[in-house]
Amino acid sequence: MKKIILLILSLAAILFLPAYFSFQGNSPETTETDLQDSSMIKAKQNYAEYCASCHYDNLSWFANRKFKYGDSPGDIATSIKTGYPDFGMPSYRNTFSDKEINDIANFIHTSLDLGLTERVNSLGDKDYYVTEVMNIRPDTIITGLNVPWGIAFLPDGDMLVTEREGKLLRYRDGKKMAEIKGLPEIHAAGQGGLMDIELHPDYNINHWIYFAFTSPSKNPDDGWGTAIMRARIKDDKLIDKELLFKAIPDSKTNHHFGCKITFDGNGHVFFGVGERGRSENAQDIANDCGKIHRINDDGSIPADNPFYNTAGASKSIWSYGHRNPQGLVFSPFTGELWESEHAPKGGDELNLIEPGKNYGWPEISFGINYDGTILTPDTARAGMEQPKTYWIPSIAPCGMCFVTGDNYPAWKGNILIGSLRFRNLERVVLDGQRVVHKETLLYDIGRMRNVVMGPDGYIYVGVENPGMIIRLVGM
Repeated sequence: MKKIILLILSLAAILFLPAYFSFQGNSPETTETDLQDSSMIKAKQNYAEYCASCHYDNLSWFANRKFKYGDSPGDIATSIKTGYPDFGMPSYRNTFSDKEINDIANFIHTSLDLGLTERVNSLGDKDYYVTEVMNIRPDTIITGLNVPWGIAFLPDGDMLVTEREGKLLRYRDGKKMAEIKGLPEIHAAGQGGLMDIELHPDYNINHWIYFAFTSPSKNPDDGWGTAIMRARIKDDKLIDKELLFKAIPDSKTNHHFGCKITFDGNGHVFFGVGERGRSENAQDIANDCGKIHRINDDGSIPADNPFYNTAGASKSIWSYGHRNPQGLVFSPFTGELWESEHAPKGGDELNLIEPGKNYGWPEISFGINYDGTILTPDTARAGMEQPKTYWIPSIAPCGMCFVTGDNYPAWKGNILIGSLRFRNLERVVLDGQRVVHKETLLYDIGRMRNVVMGPDGYIYVGVENPGMIIRLVGM
């Protein structure tokens, strides 16, 4: 009898134990697959939460780029773990375990083919875009660019386009006519290089153009900083060059330079300089970083600037407490100065800029650090200005304009802001100084670096990846 019972128990074990262990998730084949799938799902979630704000949800940031520090899974894991602060990337060693870092690296590495072939230009697929109040047809007028930063229109209709790598190009009817020579020495790395360009309001009389660039220090060990220069163009070459401003202190970081330029029509030039990745700069009025500046159009400092008579202060400061101003424009309707600003992870801002005001960075913010840690518990403090609106998640705003003229009647008076991260435009509707509505436009065309109103009454958008200039036509 005992032998019969043992035989029955043995048969039961053979028949039922594998099913039991399979149900418990302990089957070797099932466990390995499930663990791999689970790790990849979690890695994808971590990438979306912590990485996509800079490198994009579809990994298209990596398209046509060479990995600075290697593209193997181990190289990518090292980049994630150690970070590269000079380029604005923090370390994630305290955010993720080594396994989680390796999983994210493997996710990036194995997904990269998708990232490289992701469609980044939908213009060929759509004749027009339907928006809330009007339809828009994007016409591509210039192609073959890399990172078009600034756009300016000459009186004869020619277009000046700055490339961040340090090129100033002249176009006529979409055709490249010349590369303007005679630029100053430019440190083009990371977010730095040749940036915005604007014509003096009286260009027809004085022929001055103004441009922003990353200028190397006289002492190479000090690094580089944001500079403003004016010059004239003759025979496709810059002449009469005058350096009007150079932000101090210099730094070897390669991010948060600003820099958009605008004029108030009263002989003053305004521009923003980022805090260079050193947040303490923004609250220190003894230096130029993390500020909006006002100078006279000849580079001198107006005596009625808010800190002109403050001992130890930088006399050109108009406002302070800024992280990285990437849009700056006067309202043609009210004369008010508006600014769009990069926050870290969430909390990008649209601000109404007033003289002498403190806009709070890094003491107040609606964002958090890139690694998920809290940078400040406060979103408001006495004596610090609130944004008129903010974005969570971050859109990475860059370039902005007020819509004027009759070509876009339903948008007249609205603000348009380019989004680098989501590769679209944001339309902001104002009622006085209040933001009453926002709409996202033109999905998935490319990284929108700049948006300007042309003298012909059309909106022009500078786009990266692929590099092009498009004109928006209302329908």
